[in-house]
Amino acid sequence: MADAVATAIANTAVNRRLAFVRWVRLTHGWFGLWGAILGLLMGFSGVWLNHRAVLKLQLPSQQQLNAQLTLPEPRPETAEAMAAWLTETLKLDRPANNVRVERARTVAWAEGGGEQRPLTQPERWSFNLGGPNRVIQVEYWVGNRSVSVRTTENGFVATLTNLHKGVGMPVPWILRIDTLAGSLIFLSISGAVLWWEANRRRWVGLAIFGVSVAATVTLALWPLQS
Repeated sequence: MADAVATAIANTAVNRRLAFVRWVRLTHGWFGLWGAILGLLMGFSGVWLNHRAVLKLQLPSQQQLNAQLTLPEPRPETAEAMAAWLTETLKLDRPANNVRVERARTVAWAEGGGEQRPLTQPERWSFNLGGPNRVIQVEYWVGNRSVSVRTTENGFVATLTNLHKGVGMPVPWILRIDTLAGSLIFLSISGAVLWWEANRRRWVGLAIFGVSVAATVTLALWPLQS
């Protein structure tokens, strides 16, 4: 009787373990499917961004145009009003992605005699408009009668990198990327669990994991020591 009870308990534990592993495997697959397209996009653009500084890679098909835009009379009195006017004048289908106001401040101005006279720098407004394929940056010094407009037309690769960084993208896209980040966290944990349950030579995996951690920490701390 005691042996039968022990066997039943052992079988129950095994069944629970198998059910847990099956659930992890299925969920791992669904999470991977959810982030498959974004993973490809982020992987391609991430490789480009990772090597751009070292290999001096330039974003292809990227064109910039600088222009001056005359303000109407009366001129917009607030940054919000200016952003609305820019959206309408530039015929954009979305409001400004970012509006930044730099308050007026006192600066030192060097003259020929070596003396410095304090001057007041006027308030500065900057706006980012457009999307990942077309980035519009506007700068306005309060009091001027015009604004400077820099338009960057991006090609395919540049658009992908802007999607990677979230340049010109709305809040829903940022939240979508957050779900991808959460999926990667889950895939990492569930992948480790599946490997642990499916392999008996666990010391090999632990050794690989230890080497990976050591290499990551070493490479991360290396620039900090110079």
